Amino acid sequence: MDKRSSRLTRPNQGSPFGLSRNVFALGVVSFFNDLSSEMVYPLFPTFLTEFLGAGAWFLGLVEGLADSVASLLNLFSGWLSDRLKRRKALVAGGYSVSALARGSLALVNAPWQALTGWFINRVGKGIRTSPRDALIADSCHPGERGRAFGYHRSMDHTGALLGAASASLLMAAFSLSYRQIFTLAFLPIAVGITILLALVREGEAGACEAGKSESEPLRLSLEPFDRRFKVLLLAVFLFTLGNSSDAFLLLKARQAGNFDLAMLPALWGVLHVTKAAVSIRGGMLSDRLGRKKVILFGWAIYALAYIGFAFLNSPAWIWTLFVFYGFFYMTEGVQKALVADLVPEELRGRAYGIYNFAVSVTVLPASLLMGFLWSAVGSRPAFLIGAGLAVAAMAVMATALKPVST
Repeated sequence: MDKRSSRLTRPNQGSPFGLSRNVFALGVVSFFNDLSSEMVYPLFPTFLTEFLGAGAWFLGLVEGLADSVASLLNLFSGWLSDRLKRRKALVAGGYSVSALARGSLALVNAPWQALTGWFINRVGKGIRTSPRDALIADSCHPGERGRAFGYHRSMDHTGALLGAASASLLMAAFSLSYRQIFTLAFLPIAVGITILLALVREGEAGACEAGKSESEPLRLSLEPFDRRFKVLLLAVFLFTLGNSSDAFLLLKARQAGNFDLAMLPALWGVLHVTKAAVSIRGGMLSDRLGRKKVILFGWAIYALAYIGFAFLNSPAWIWTLFVFYGFFYMTEGVQKALVADLVPEELRGRAYGIYNFAVSVTVLPASLLMGFLWSAVGSRPAFLIGAGLAVAAMAVMATALKPVST
């Protein structure tokens, strides 16, 4: 299935966690990036609206524009990494753009300046994500992709948890200002970029060997991909359409569980702990049992959790549901591993671009749908429709996608 599989040793006994150096280093880079990002992200809405005086509509404009551009850049950067047959430069460039943009927030004095900084931050994300995913897939044996992507997502969530906790601690203990926090947030990502430049080697990956002609134009067609990849995209699109922002779970906790405002960060932290704990385990499980089984299991957890949020309102149940819901996140890395299983090496960058686009372009309508239903008919129907879309995606996955051996 994979032209390079015979040249890759398995397992990587001399590497941490049995991972290749590239995969291990990229996980560490992601840890430091998310530590930096989550020092900024929870504070950005109040910084924009309360400190700079922008309206809530402007916050929506910032988020909408930034996410849309990141979605489109995922397509372009994946294609470009295939065409150049090099991925590291795009990954390093994307992280560097985000680092500079986040640091610039410490200097802004007007909402439009904050919009520009946050927009450029997401540009960096759009540049790096698809080439990075392809580089991870290039750098491991097919039978280890689940563990590799699971490890990467686990490092993501661990960095996010520590980043948010660090910002809260620094503000509470040392009374640091927004600008001081944003300045400090530049340091972790600078460390991450240094690690990326020093440890990641393009040669460890196949680097798109035997790729298409370098003169091939950018095309968004799915024609080069087989039916299984298209089925995966359809299933993921359906699922993500019902997968609204997790902020709605916090809103549910606040309204139904009578949580004090101070308890919401703790609830959010519990969710991140669960995410970090299950990501690598889910990936390893998919290496043994198959990607499809683990994805279906994770999506079933999601559907059951949403049904629970629809009907269960006590604080004890809310805590339990947050932990249970966190197990769904075992599928994040597994889905990305499955993309690599389904496409040729020379098309991986484009495949990840299309996959990441399909996921991210649906986030906004999913959240708008959830918000509209919540306001119009209440939270219970909103959660039940989200669960129903998950079940529909499971049906597509179960009936139309043949299992892939790793």
